[in-house]
Amino acid sequence: MSRLDSFIARMEAQRDCLNFLKDRIDRLRGPLLEVGLGNGRTYDHLRTLFPGRDIYVFERKVAAHPDCIPPDHRLFLGEAQDSIPRAARQLGASAALIHTDLGTGDRAANMAMGKWLGPALDTLAASGGYVLANQPLEVARWQRLPEPPGVPKDRYFLYRVR
Repeated sequence: MSRLDSFIARMEAQRDCLNFLKDRIDRLRGPLLEVGLGNGRTYDHLRTLFPGRDIYVFERKVAAHPDCIPPDHRLFLGEAQDSIPRAARQLGASAALIHTDLGTGDRAANMAMGKWLGPALDTLAASGGYVLANQPLEVARWQRLPEPPGVPKDRYFLYRVR
């Protein structure tokens, strides 16, 4: 599969998983978290799916499309290892949805990041909430859910927080 085809498949899986979760998230209280703003496409999709919901964004350095930059009071700037604990102190374990799309093309580096990322995100996850990730994350109180219809196995990872 070409890198372009892989990117398209990942974006389709991401969108399909978010759309699949919409009704479930609508029934939950708490903010939504976007970990990794990038160009802002997923943040924009979250705003469209969940109008009126508080959406907090984590980003090392904002370089998103100007229409897709969150307000300053909803933005945690800096390295994730620093900004996630800051957010946990402010928000607590209250997130109805955490979406994370951090990483690089380096599989070993991504797996190493996943070892600290899952437990760090768990400090923000509300019981009964959902975590959607572009990589496997192992957290004891998270239950891996099957992929939604049409999403290839292991293309995206969906968890329910117990």
